[in-house]
Amino acid sequence: MKYALIIGATSGIGKELAELLTVNNYFVIITGRREHLLKQIKQTNPTNYSYKVHDVTDLNSCDILFEELKSEFKNINLIVYSSGTGGPNYNLDWELEKTTLETNVLAATKIYGLAYNLFKKQGFGHLVGISSIASIRGNRHVPSYFASKAFQASYLESLWMKGNRSKAKIFVTDVQPGFVDTSMAIGKTFWMATSKKAAKQIFSAIKKRKKKAYITKRWRLVAFILKWIPAKVLIKFL
Repeated sequence: MKYALIIGATSGIGKELAELLTVNNYFVIITGRREHLLKQIKQTNPTNYSYKVHDVTDLNSCDILFEELKSEFKNINLIVYSSGTGGPNYNLDWELEKTTLETNVLAATKIYGLAYNLFKKQGFGHLVGISSIASIRGNRHVPSYFASKAFQASYLESLWMKGNRSKAKIFVTDVQPGFVDTSMAIGKTFWMATSKKAAKQIFSAIKKRKKKAYITKRWRLVAFILKWIPAKVLIKFL
């Protein structure tokens, strides 16, 4: 049996991916701030779940979490960072920007570093970060969210480079979803995938050890267009 840690698994993609892993020979440690939801998930498959109440923005607690993991489990095969937040901030309110950066940049960087060093020490492991198609360009309405996802994508690529040069077998996957029907989605839009479908495609990317995965796959086309479209044209839409 393999062991996986999913940071941010009380709902959405994290929850669906955790369920998928448990039926594919994984024991899954799930984290989140809402203990009642973690308990509900564990009750669906008590023998294949363990949970820890954890707030990623408490950076000191991230160190404690990983120390507990090392003492409780011999190895961790897979770590997924599924926590994220962000939304419109038309007036650049600092508190809104700060909340986004704390989760999407500071906490993400902390977890990625802890995960990489854990894998380096044990000699193997697979790190998966869920950034976003938003990482490709800026957005005048949601600046910190788009910028934070760009940071994640760049940081994950940097860790992928380190993994490739390391003697340890470390794999890194940057998952870039488009629109997924989760609590962060604002209304209905085109190509809106269910969190279950997104989780299935992410699991497929994990099995293939992909460097980057667009979710759903058709967003690869959007990514290509976004990379090349002039900013003067793009500003009409973003």
